[in-house]
Amino acid sequence: MKRTSIKVSNLPPTLRSILSQRTAQIATSTTSTDSPGEPISVNGWIKSIRTHKNVSFAEINDGSSGKSLQAVLKGKGKADGLTNGTSVNLKGELKKSKGQGQDLELLVNDLNILGECDSETYPIQKKSLPNSVLRDNAHLRFRTSQTAAVMRIRDNIMRDWHDWFEENDFIHIHTPLLTSSDCEGAGEVFTLLDQPNPNSPQTTTFFPHPAHLTVSSQLHLEAPTHSLSRTYTLSPSFRAEPSLTSRHLSEFYMLEGEVGFIEDLDQLLDVVEDGIKFSVDRILKEGSKRGKRVKEDLEMISKSSNDNSEIEVVEQQGVINRSDPLNHLRQILAKPFTRIDYTQALDLLRQAKEERREEGELPLKDVPTWGEGLSTENEKWLANHFNGPVFVMRYPKKIKPFYMLPSSTSTGKNGEEEGGETVECFDLLFPLIGEMAGGSLREHRLDHLTRAIEQNGMKVEDYEWYIDLRRYGSIPHGGWGMGWDRWISYVTGVGNVRDVVAYPRWKGHCKY
Repeated sequence: MKRTSIKVSNLPPTLRSILSQRTAQIATSTTSTDSPGEPISVNGWIKSIRTHKNVSFAEINDGSSGKSLQAVLKGKGKADGLTNGTSVNLKGELKKSKGQGQDLELLVNDLNILGECDSETYPIQKKSLPNSVLRDNAHLRFRTSQTAAVMRIRDNIMRDWHDWFEENDFIHIHTPLLTSSDCEGAGEVFTLLDQPNPNSPQTTTFFPHPAHLTVSSQLHLEAPTHSLSRTYTLSPSFRAEPSLTSRHLSEFYMLEGEVGFIEDLDQLLDVVEDGIKFSVDRILKEGSKRGKRVKEDLEMISKSSNDNSEIEVVEQQGVINRSDPLNHLRQILAKPFTRIDYTQALDLLRQAKEERREEGELPLKDVPTWGEGLSTENEKWLANHFNGPVFVMRYPKKIKPFYMLPSSTSTGKNGEEEGGETVECFDLLFPLIGEMAGGSLREHRLDHLTRAIEQNGMKVEDYEWYIDLRRYGSIPHGGWGMGWDRWISYVTGVGNVRDVVAYPRWKGHCKY
């Protein structure tokens, strides 16, 4: 049966499409732009209103782009009832603007108020608002220029990453949010309260075992990789970590990928670096419509930051510059990412502390001993020291999850450093952010994986399905996960991940 065609053009045009088409017409037209044009209809919300004796000027935006349209309402009382936040439908003629700051303006012939907005109680005013106020009004902060720009950037960058995965033969997998396992083995999981309804005759719980919100999709992504070879997901993760830093959320998105038939850690690092650089190149590339929109929104965020001192912005000389919102992105493409081992990183940190050397105004207070994890301070220092992203590889086995492949297996070396055995893993560190991504080669040998689970004090029976992947047609493979919200924070220069997600959740806050 033939599908009945549905015309999307029956939808009201967005402001983005209206301005784009009209701008293109002006560029190719040989007639005067002051000549009468076809009447158009514009929908949107009022961002600001200026009223004079016989004329009013309203700034209209529908969120489809950062560009607003100035609407001119001639006649006394034409702007009655219009306030910031009011939703309207305007009909009139699009003309070349006589004023400064915009190319086009709408001469309004007909005004229809779709939704009123009480200016006395509306929280989103023209004036600048602290982030704390906006977070408490997350359902309305989409109306601000910055949050709208961030949401559009998230969307555009997501599409670029999907393009990269498709070009490299990855298959997108929708992984589950409910799980019976703790991927990281750290115990920082949210567990479902599974209790029978007291009004129900059923006395058993819904699941026969505890169920948790996933902390990572990695284990579930490995299963299809043993059939599809290359897989990825962009999905929510949850961690019951009480940290209140600007880099942590209780609910966040992870971009995770798994690659089959690789045996060398450098192969995996090449994949991660290429994906990141592809995404950045799409933003900076001339002639890319999507990249152009991202650049426009980055400029808007930078302008909003300059206008509002209360907005948290990641800024440091030579990294992110408010006057040049693309500088830090160009640096990503400027050179290959640095690659050093964990032990080399410790040596650098020790030497710097002894010499009391700072990197980008970042002093070193503490340096870990071999076998301890790097602090955020250490991570930022290293990234600033190398003036760009740096892969720190081969951490001690005892501080990493059970599923990582020991270094002796991959390198042929004894896998022993000054303090013990290492694993084939990495953390990718970025200036100002610290850890951006992490990954490893996976333990693909049946007996070794089983022993690792036991040594970590975990129940083998809980991971039988995962062990089956090694029991039936196992392959050498590896994968990684990147904090999506941290990536958006870095790209946009917005200094707190709570301000780059739609509805942030952190300890003590789950309002919506």
